[in-house]
Amino acid sequence: MTSSTRALAAALTGLATLTASLSLTTLGTPAQAAPATDLVISEYVEGTGNNKALEIWNGTGAPVDLSGYQLRVAFNGAATANLTIDLTGQVAAGDVHVVAASGAVAAVTGAADQTTGAGLWNGDDAIALVRGGAVVDSFGQRGVDPGAEWGSGPVSTQDATLRRLPSVCEGDRTDDDAFDPARQWQGLPVDTFDGLGSHTADCGGDPGTPAAVVLNEFSASTAGTDVEYLEVTGPAGADLTGLTVLQVEGDATSSAQGDVVSAHPVGSADADGRWLGELPANTLQNGSLSLLLVTGYTGQVTLDADLDGTLDEGLGLEVVDSVAVLDGGAGDLGYGPTVLTPGYDGSDFTVGGASRIPDGTDTDATSDWVRNDFDLAGVPGQQGSLTAGEALNTPGAENRTTPAGPGPGEPLVCGDPRTAVGAVQGTTDTSPLAGTSTTVEGTVVGDFQTGGFDGFYLQDAGDGDEASSDGIFVYAPGAGDVALGDTVRVAGAVSEFRGQTQLTATDQEVCASGGELPTAEQLTLPLDDAEAERHEGMRVTFGQSLTILEYFDYGRYGEIALGLDRQYQPTALFAPGSPEAEALLAKNLAERITLDDGRSVQNPDPARHPDGGEFTLENTFRGGDLVTDATGVLDWRFDEWRIQPTEGAEVTSTNPRPEVPEVGGTTTVASFNVLNYFTTLGERGADTPEEFERQEAKIVAALSEMDADVVGLIEIENNGGQAVDTLVEALNAEVGAGTYESVDTGVIGTDQITTAFIYQPAEVTPTGGFATLTTADDPRFLDQLNRPALAQTFTDLGTGGAVTVAVNHLKSKGSGCEAVGDPEDPDGQGNCNGVRTEAAKALSDWLADDPTGTGVEEQLIIGDLNSYDHEDPITALEEAGWTDLLLRDQGERAYSYVFDGMLGYLDYALANEALVDQVTEAEDWRINSDEPSLLDYDTSFKAPAQDAVFAPDPYRSSDHDPVLVGMDLQADDVTAPELRLTASPARIWPPNNKAVLVEVDVEAVDDSGEEVTVELVSAEAEGRRANVKTYDDERTFRVVAAKDAVYTFTYRATDGAGNSTTESVTVEVTQR
Repeated sequence: MTSSTRALAAALTGLATLTASLSLTTLGTPAQAAPATDLVISEYVEGTGNNKALEIWNGTGAPVDLSGYQLRVAFNGAATANLTIDLTGQVAAGDVHVVAASGAVAAVTGAADQTTGAGLWNGDDAIALVRGGAVVDSFGQRGVDPGAEWGSGPVSTQDATLRRLPSVCEGDRTDDDAFDPARQWQGLPVDTFDGLGSHTADCGGDPGTPAAVVLNEFSASTAGTDVEYLEVTGPAGADLTGLTVLQVEGDATSSAQGDVVSAHPVGSADADGRWLGELPANTLQNGSLSLLLVTGYTGQVTLDADLDGTLDEGLGLEVVDSVAVLDGGAGDLGYGPTVLTPGYDGSDFTVGGASRIPDGTDTDATSDWVRNDFDLAGVPGQQGSLTAGEALNTPGAENRTTPAGPGPGEPLVCGDPRTAVGAVQGTTDTSPLAGTSTTVEGTVVGDFQTGGFDGFYLQDAGDGDEASSDGIFVYAPGAGDVALGDTVRVAGAVSEFRGQTQLTATDQEVCASGGELPTAEQLTLPLDDAEAERHEGMRVTFGQSLTILEYFDYGRYGEIALGLDRQYQPTALFAPGSPEAEALLAKNLAERITLDDGRSVQNPDPARHPDGGEFTLENTFRGGDLVTDATGVLDWRFDEWRIQPTEGAEVTSTNPRPEVPEVGGTTTVASFNVLNYFTTLGERGADTPEEFERQEAKIVAALSEMDADVVGLIEIENNGGQAVDTLVEALNAEVGAGTYESVDTGVIGTDQITTAFIYQPAEVTPTGGFATLTTADDPRFLDQLNRPALAQTFTDLGTGGAVTVAVNHLKSKGSGCEAVGDPEDPDGQGNCNGVRTEAAKALSDWLADDPTGTGVEEQLIIGDLNSYDHEDPITALEEAGWTDLLLRDQGERAYSYVFDGMLGYLDYALANEALVDQVTEAEDWRINSDEPSLLDYDTSFKAPAQDAVFAPDPYRSSDHDPVLVGMDLQADDVTAPELRLTASPARIWPPNNKAVLVEVDVEAVDDSGEEVTVELVSAEAEGRRANVKTYDDERTFRVVAAKDAVYTFTYRATDGAGNSTTESVTVEVTQR
């Protein structure tokens, strides 16, 4: 129980009106309630990354067996649960049970009683705690997608921790009713985990204990003439005349600092439990002040004589509740535990008034309070300028952060004078009218009332200022329906919401329907911020044929990045950190824009194709296809400029799906990242048997079409060969029994994923054993970060040639390596660049030592090196003599992966000097990088209609493209060439001592068919007067025809393998 509740007991002692028979109906929730009858969700964590958790509290007074309980999560407005988690174990009385994502940080998993690898909730997902099929508590509203979140400001369900108020002792058993988190939850900043694992509630007390009496709302400073009031809440109809609200001066510049400057006796609460004290303007200070709700006030003036910020002893006062406001002045004082400073809620302005949200919330924290709209939204006759994170001014009524209906005021009259949209937008990136209310009128150019935007875009005829935009987004949740071409008049509050100027409607009127849309403004890329800003909210079209660059978020958010041409990673073309690389990055960013789908809900159904139709297996697209005449509204949303389409664009297919590359050769080796092929469900790969079947079907389809003799697999489960064997079994079921076998390596390293080999035993055979490179082999190779390298020698059964293949998976760019002194590379090479570079050097040296012990000189490095081809790891390998085969055969613009809409290859085939001339060709098969992920196996975040957009084909079987290498492997040549010599003349006669020319015909052949090198070893003369002279061609000789002379000519023939043959031919001088 809070300190204010304890003080209340003393404050109300002796007040005769508060008898045991008093009805204690309260505004929100009682300070104490009967013990809980079932489990209650007590804390909700929706943090960054995988920081997701749910805390469940047992307030029943007895242990609870969890075997009959489940958590059911309905994603994105689904009417039924998409994810069910069975709870396990037992939760003791007063204790909690925490369910968390297994990938969360240690502060979360350390508090968890149960973890799961399943993808958990975002801010728009509904959760139900179920026992025996019946809902015992719920969070969110099943069947409703709120957009990004329920709630607003500090109490919202996105990027926040929400903690159940101590007064909530029973769950919300209706999971499809309206949900406002502010009514029962306290909002805390994102990634707040300090309270996870325990919960305190005010349950189990005497049901007759009075409801808490608190200062519930105040208003001291407003726009115009101050509207001032004090509101106290307590038990319905209670006599609160023993209480007084004191205003204590807080400004250091005032001689009355620490003194009571006004006192306001409290009367009886009404039937709703409210007492309202309306005050004349300027009664309450506009600067620093404290409001103290006290008993025992008899006219005391000085409460803090020594100005130490603490109330003096012996005053005879009992403080029941308090709230203080400071304006930031040096030396200002505030009294009590709750002090509202400028910036306490993210706003820089001094608080003029504030409300407890919901009514009566009292945890002695600033989060109990939401500042009131300074422009008097909520006060009858005032439009105000209510923005997210603010409360309405509700003197004598329920505190709220959203209007109960259209704002008050005169009826809207179409055609009356109004503010030009351009005047609202202004000529800079913020509105000059932000924080005020106004009225505009124009044509609806974008209708996005459904799908999460909860509004529409209005464009008027213009204000004659080319520097200002004539369009604006109207945020109007729950308002009347409008349509494209309608003329609509809107009154509302102007604000900047996440960088976009918008009008939050308090009233609207459709003036006419079916009108013509304004002509779309012609825009082109590159589009600078200034040009975009002056068209924010307007109807635009891009007449250029723009290339589809990025589609990673297409399935989940419906968005596609478009650009002037396909874009490349800077370090795929230029040296890291070079001026060229930096210039390319800047150019890439300038020459793109996002084509959205006009919805903010996740995993929208149907998925919108850029041509305006539905995305299906028959109507898909690939990266590199062209989009022409993209037309819609230009807006700023989620930190980038976007086109919210209002009609379909022309889409031209320019990048058809390719056939398997023909790489030639007698032996083919492939590298294939299989994207977390796990037989253990619910880990990094498939979550369900259905997903696993879909994943396996696609991988098998790709492998069967490649028909490679050897395949190095990357990102396969490291479970002792079970995953590899399961994949081989499925593959052989497709291509024929015994077609493939695996190299049995057992568990390799400590990571959940590993590398592996499969091969066709009819084509190749493993020679010698496999070998692994770990930290134990070379300390430069950190196997706690990189996966151990795996090498195996394979011999081609047809040719007898052999090659040692090493498959690798180096540490990713997005991982953290600060612990080993390797932070993010400043030159654009990502995280862990040093770890990868040292591993590459170690790999080259390890292979040079023949790790498989076979003596085979030909070596091939394959796998995911997580480095683009101008980055340090690849440079290190090239400097060590390795040839990048994709660069050699496909050129600088080869790619196998798309990240942030930019192309490059992380998947490699590198040959050493002994192998490179035997490689016929290397090429990537682009079945994955150019395909949208909506086609993959994963059903976790797809509506049923998108789950059905699936085919058991190779396309989007992974996110990396496989790489194929063809080789003409030959066995070592040990056969010497043949050498035949013929001398002419074969003998010489008569022996007349004259000179004679002798020519030797040399014929040398080798079974390789290659050219043979022939050299003259010697030309020897034997006998009296014998003499020989050799001519330059080493085939012609001048000898002397001396009696009995013998001439011997010796040659050596050598083939390319170094095998040689030596032969001699003899010419004799005869007598006859």
